[in-house]
Amino acid sequence: MSLPAAVPAAVPAAVPAAVPAVIAAAIAAAHAADRPEDVVAQPMALLIPALGDKAAHLRPGVLEPGQRQFRVGGAFLATPDRQMLMLVGNFGFPPEQRRLLIPIGGGHPGRVLASAAPLLLEDTRQHQVFRQYLKTARMGSAVYAPLVWDGAAQGLLIAAAQAGGTMGQGDLDALIALAHVVTARWLALGGPGWLCAEYGAVRAAGGVADPGR
Repeated sequence: MSLPAAVPAAVPAAVPAAVPAVIAAAIAAAHAADRPEDVVAQPMALLIPALGDKAAHLRPGVLEPGQRQFRVGGAFLATPDRQMLMLVGNFGFPPEQRRLLIPIGGGHPGRVLASAAPLLLEDTRQHQVFRQYLKTARMGSAVYAPLVWDGAAQGLLIAAAQAGGTMGQGDLDALIALAHVVTARWLALGGPGWLCAEYGAVRAAGGVADPGR
């Protein structure tokens, strides 16, 4: 099993000025994690609240009546049978979606897995094929960074916000920087074996893929 390329020594230049210290803290949290799921959960809990334009939700029309700005994130990992993507280490998803399963080719997560290329959706309303998997709301802005090893994407990190226009290129660059570290630490802690056991337990409990809407 090949390890991912080394993490860049510096934070990408396009990352907003307020974010690099948070990236450094998130990277340190990933390195310090001693359980596979914590490699995702701990750094994402630090990074997700810091991402995005903090005033995006104040622009007219970006939120529907009754909506509020919030952020979610986590990792979708390809299951051992390559049939589904399973949510791991989430931030902001409801408890009942802790082990959300979606089809392996589902929506934009499936597209990122297939292409192994990062993706920025500044405003999901401009993408008619965007599928909602979060139970509580359709997210208006999202970034995706693939987790690559053995020459292919085996999962991805995702960060999303309710208000369109929240996420930008700098936020995607921040997620990419973290993805390199998460991948290396995940492998070092035996993440693939943990995923196999966890997915088996989810399937035994009746877990099935959510097709989205």
